[in-house]
Amino acid sequence: MSSALYAAAYLLLIAGVSYMAYLSHIPESYIVAIAIIMVAIGVVSGMESARLRNSEYRRRPGLY
Repeated sequence: MSSALYAAAYLLLIAGVSYMAYLSHIPESYIVAIAIIMVAIGVVSGMESARLRNSEYRRRPGLY
């Protein structure tokens, strides 16, 4: 559930930044490029946090 909440919040952040850039009359190609970069950062940080959670889970003694 937390990863879905993380993804929804990050998409809301991207939408807000894109809208503010639109209101600031930044060219659409720049807005699209910024959104793509932000999506990539979100994917990488989400995978990193998921990997950290899984590695901590597997380090508990007596699981296997």
